[in-house]
Amino acid sequence: MRRAFFSIPAPSGALWLTAMIALALSFSSCSKNSAEEKPKATGPAAIVVTVVPVEIVKADRTIPIVGTLYPKDEATLGAEVEGHVEKTMVEFGDRVKAGQEIASIDTSAYEARAHLEAANVTKAKAKAADAERELKRMQELRNAGIASPSDLDKAQSEAEQARAEVKAAQATEAIATMHLDHSHVRAPFDAAIADRVATTGDFMKVGEPLFRIVNDTVLKYITAVPERHAADVKRDQLVTFTVDAWPGETFSGKVLLISPSVNLKTRNFSFGALVDNHDLRLKANTFARGELILERDAPTLMVPLDALVSFAGITKVFVVENGAAKAREVTVGKIREGRQEILAGLKAGETVVVSGQTKLLDGSKVALRSDATTPATAAK
Repeated sequence: MRRAFFSIPAPSGALWLTAMIALALSFSSCSKNSAEEKPKATGPAAIVVTVVPVEIVKADRTIPIVGTLYPKDEATLGAEVEGHVEKTMVEFGDRVKAGQEIASIDTSAYEARAHLEAANVTKAKAKAADAERELKRMQELRNAGIASPSDLDKAQSEAEQARAEVKAAQATEAIATMHLDHSHVRAPFDAAIADRVATTGDFMKVGEPLFRIVNDTVLKYITAVPERHAADVKRDQLVTFTVDAWPGETFSGKVLLISPSVNLKTRNFSFGALVDNHDLRLKANTFARGELILERDAPTLMVPLDALVSFAGITKVFVVENGAAKAREVTVGKIREGRQEILAGLKAGETVVVSGQTKLLDGSKVALRSDATTPATAAK
């Protein structure tokens, strides 16, 4: 069997060069197309947010407080003499004037003792008068050379003793008179009877309680604040407060009492404001909530409540700077008409994020929403 052999003619030099150039151009074109079709690498997309500027509004600068309305004056009246209570003239809730008699203790017995001591004074004075006359007589006799020096000395001694007895009798009479006065129990100041302890027939020893009285026409609103406010609290500052008995009504007083020391356990210090209560609408020992007004109409930074992000006890906002969100820790105050008072951490004119902040991290790129909320809208 015969095999057939075919031979391919070798290309000429010019034809071979042309083919190689065409092949190179083809590879170059494919490489360029591939490079153009490959997507370029880009960073994370900007997060769309809404921002509003930090505003300055006029508001009272205050410190929140809670405390108790104590009576200005309060006393427990005890028996100043021993004996049986003859009668009591008042009951709890009654109002009394200073000096008004409210009970009596064995007044008849103390009155009799006072009369007796008064008689003893009269007797001592009469004896002293006799001694003085005798002394004068002995002095005249001595000058005449009739009485001896010993007789004169005796007369002088008896006169001095008589004078001393008069003083002793007068002191005893004063004590008896004082006991008689104390047997009539009187109110030491204008007050209301808070509690009647004793009743008719009780035998009282000195010091045992009879009544508890309070002066509730003026009250003391006593409260405490942290020691960091020591420089803020001053006399005559206004305090406003509310009580549960009068919902929706505000009462006021002025700071008068300021403690000179800080409680070591609580790190608070106390102060008190006097409250006029002549209309007697407020009751002593009532719990009250209020605020100490440090400054009226002070420039105050405000942001919408939506701007706040709280986590693990830290409150922060996101401030937009150069197209990026920066986390900023802030100190907050009171909430006023749907806006949050900022005490520290922001400046007026800065812009804070009010929507989209849940997706933000510190340094995240942001894009502002085209229908961004205006300050006027945010304030509503």
